[in-house]
Amino acid sequence: MTGIQDLNLKEQQETLAAELEKIHHRKLTKKKILQRILLITLGATLMGVGLEIFLVPNNVIDGGITGISIMLSYLTGWNLGIFLFILNIPFFFIGYKQIGKTFALSTLYGIIILSIATTLLHPVPAFTQDILLATIFGGVVLGIGVGIVIRYGGSLDGTEILAILFNNKLPFSVGEIIMFFNLFILGSAGFVFTWDRAMYSLIAYFVAYKTIDITITGLDESKSVWIISDNARQIGDAILHRLGRGVTYLNGEGAFSGDDKKVIFCVINRLEEAKLKEIVTDYDDNAFLAVADIAEVRGGRFKKRDIH
Repeated sequence: MTGIQDLNLKEQQETLAAELEKIHHRKLTKKKILQRILLITLGATLMGVGLEIFLVPNNVIDGGITGISIMLSYLTGWNLGIFLFILNIPFFFIGYKQIGKTFALSTLYGIIILSIATTLLHPVPAFTQDILLATIFGGVVLGIGVGIVIRYGGSLDGTEILAILFNNKLPFSVGEIIMFFNLFILGSAGFVFTWDRAMYSLIAYFVAYKTIDITITGLDESKSVWIISDNARQIGDAILHRLGRGVTYLNGEGAFSGDDKKVIFCVINRLEEAKLKEIVTDYDDNAFLAVADIAEVRGGRFKKRDIH
């Protein structure tokens, strides 16, 4: 009997391992891959247009790694695309560990397209010499591009990834860390260019920030997610293993049908929203999904598990 029990236990372990392997390595369909490639290409190209056709020729910068790259390009005379690529590469590896392989590859692809776009557009003359028009329209075009890339699972600036990493070690929210970085970077523009250009840069950053908000519908770093599905366990396991986020199962009852329902609750950051929606759709096209912004998250087990 012991031998039979051991055999059954081994079979159960192999079945469980196979299920986990399936969860870990579920691949995107060719259609979704093509959609992601096209839209990230569009978003990165739009950001390149916002930079090289509007902001950079008028000595106006954006926040984050992009702002640092613009200032270094101005000081050294090197092409902007070189700095955008070199300075963002470390965040590709951080993103791989913190958010996952798909996000990291999408980010790397977006950064490559952005670097190529800024290089090709560099010889193109500025669309306008009016500093205010360049600031506003540059911020809008840049914000739309960044918003599209984030909406489809990537990123074009490593500042947010760095802030998410620091958030685990510092008593500040992701938003506060990003604000500190950008105030320092935008303030530095006053020393590199002039103080009026630094103030215009602050306007461009604000316009881009609000445009990203509109493009991806929600800019807060943390979001609460409620999911109701007949495949709640499979979806919960996928969120746990593919996003590294903990989930809570709640018991619910439909008021109209009277049926018992499993409700999934979890908290994610905004860079993970596209991936979570993809997971839910993979397991249940008809699942009820509600996503809401959260002003602050404290305590509990919000800290993310590493994804390998």
